[in-house]
Amino acid sequence: RKVTERLAADGHFVYAGARKEKDLAELDAIENVQAIRLDVTKPAEIAAAVETITKAGRGLYGLVNNAGVAVTGPFMDTKEEDFDFVMDVNTYGPFRVTKGFAPLIIASKGRITTISSISGILSGANAGVYSMSKHAIEAFGDSLALQMESHGVKVSLVEPGNYNSEIGNTAARRMGTTTSLADRSKYKSPDEVADAVSLALFEPEPKRRYLVVPNPYEGEITIKKAIQELVQLNEGHAYTYDRDTLVKMLDEALATARPAR
Repeated sequence: RKVTERLAADGHFVYAGARKEKDLAELDAIENVQAIRLDVTKPAEIAAAVETITKAGRGLYGLVNNAGVAVTGPFMDTKEEDFDFVMDVNTYGPFRVTKGFAPLIIASKGRITTISSISGILSGANAGVYSMSKHAIEAFGDSLALQMESHGVKVSLVEPGNYNSEIGNTAARRMGTTTSLADRSKYKSPDEVADAVSLALFEPEPKRRYLVVPNPYEGEITIKKAIQELVQLNEGHAYTYDRDTLVKMLDEALATARPAR
């Protein structure tokens, strides 16, 4: 919703996907927005959305894969149908939708942005299924970027930390539980996430990854986890790099990074 409001306010025409009649009506009431019935688990609805947008004749410049759900708990206590539910939305969803809309995006040499998560790098003890789905999206984004490069299409991942959304309440309802984790109203509104999506869609040279966190702590633990994985990959094998070589590699990578905003 925040992404739609931000892009529409900036003067862009937005096709906004939703499932519920109430949400569709509210989206249609926003200037520069046309609501589209779209459940990312239903190929027929994806095909109908593609047909609607194609027939409208505007073309399509940007695709934002945003649908996401979660379940919580240890793997041993997770029902297979709950596992399938998360993967169907979070992993198969972007695959299906991107495949459906790819011809329109390629025709416009546009942009594809997928909402991943800091859980695409981190893995919480009781968020394993959700983390698995977002780790898959990290690979999806990297591979898709390589595939789309020859078509002139730019691909980005937006990786939010903890912001206010309905994902916790949805998970609690599905699992029939009530926990303090369900209510996310204590977190910031995700305006910063919408800002990052806008940058991914419209800045001349978009980044591959946009880390968007509400506080320094979430940024720190995410970067530290990436460094920890580097150390684990490097330790104790036949071609282990020494510290000086690793620092040189880091310096070479940092030389290509953007300055702080």
